[in-house]
Amino acid sequence: MIYVSQATPNDLHDRVLTDLGTRITSGELAAGSVLTLDGICTDHGVSRTLAREVIRVLESMGMVSSRRRVGITVRPASQWSVFDPRLIRWRLDGHDRAAFLLTLSELRRGIEPVAASLAALRADEHACRVLAAAASDMAVHGRSGDLSAYLLADKIFHQALLNASGNEMFRSLADVVHEVLAGRTHHGMMPARPKPEAIALHDDVARAIRLGDAKAAETAMREIIDEAAEAVAAESAASASAEASESASASAEDPSTRQQ
Repeated sequence: MIYVSQATPNDLHDRVLTDLGTRITSGELAAGSVLTLDGICTDHGVSRTLAREVIRVLESMGMVSSRRRVGITVRPASQWSVFDPRLIRWRLDGHDRAAFLLTLSELRRGIEPVAASLAALRADEHACRVLAAAASDMAVHGRSGDLSAYLLADKIFHQALLNASGNEMFRSLADVVHEVLAGRTHHGMMPARPKPEAIALHDDVARAIRLGDAKAAETAMREIIDEAAEAVAAESAASASAEASESASASAEDPSTRQQ
């Protein structure tokens, strides 16, 4: 029986874009590597038109450059559009995701506490209600262990916070924060039930903003980010330790590693 692919052009476009993007961010396609449209078409079974569209996207992200008679060249990471949510997602799919999450935590420390402080001075009643409702939803879903619903509430909270800051630059980074939150959840770096202390801090931020207490809002927001960064570091250390133990056990059981 012959099965006809039901993939739409958009599906194919996203599939090829994600494949090339993750291969570049992982280093499989290192800076200086040269691609061709014909090679992309052959490898992925797509048309030159679709392959060309994918390359245009990667060019817009600073990940490749395309020149006649040279081909499509992978650019150094220093030239990438590092705030692009797709690029962040691809990097979080890589093996160094814990280190990258910590880098993103450092970025968040420079943004969200200040945004919380500004929100305490600028948020209207609607913004305060959204923050309070999101914090309440996080508490409910945290207790039940519904991480998908918890993630949605968490995204809503941080989106509302950045919006309430009244700063268009902070607001434009909402998708970056969303990818950080989603990456931690999707890659199993969240506890089965989020810590009550972390949820309580979100409620503290919402309350401080409602009361117009800029200092308290900033402090609580910084504690949220610090708690998340510490949890990621602990998870990373535990994973590294487990991998080391498995490797040591495998070596001990391998007859070829034993002394004769």
